Amino acid sequence: MNPVVLFGASRGLGFEVARYFREQGVEVYSMVRKPESAAALEDLGVNVILGDALDQASINSLLDLTPDNAVAVSTMGSFQAEIPVDYLGHRLVIDELEQRNIRRFVMVTSLGCGDSWAYLSDKAKTVFGKAVREKSLAESWLSTSQLDYTILRPGGLQDGEVTAQGKLSQDCEVHGLITRAEVARLIYQVLNDEKMVGQIYACVDPEFTSRFKR
Repeated sequence: MNPVVLFGASRGLGFEVARYFREQGVEVYSMVRKPESAAALEDLGVNVILGDALDQASINSLLDLTPDNAVAVSTMGSFQAEIPVDYLGHRLVIDELEQRNIRRFVMVTSLGCGDSWAYLSDKAKTVFGKAVREKSLAESWLSTSQLDYTILRPGGLQDGEVTAQGKLSQDCEVHGLITRAEVARLIYQVLNDEKMVGQIYACVDPEFTSRFKR
């Protein structure tokens, strides 16, 4: 696979994506705000710089280091974060990618975004509805860009290993859970399938969800 420039790699899903892609031998470039986050990624063999996704100069610095044949992945999110990055950060990244030779972009949002808002429970809308709405704005900005995009909307993210049971679905109501490592595997799958360009998928792991409920 081509090198990957990864936004949102410092923790959670992004870190698992970095780990999975490095295990597949993929060269990964990323940017983090904190030196301690950089050290953990460097231990995986990730090329890391310090910067902020809300700062255009930082984005430029990262992309200046990234090979022209790279593809892009973002898992950025700001639920309970001090500074919201879901929309504004993605807008800056998308706008800059359009000026570069990097065309392929996979963005990870969440169930409840866009047309799946109607399936989100009232409780969920109260707890993290603002973040979901910000992510929906980012989806809209991406879908009207010139990039070759795919959007993944995972269910509830859990710790755990790759299960190889994650399912991608479209145009239906979806609820469930999925491990971060399994989402990483699905991102890898999506990037290797040109038929998934321009598509939006929900992704959950039915087997993991079933085990979790027992």
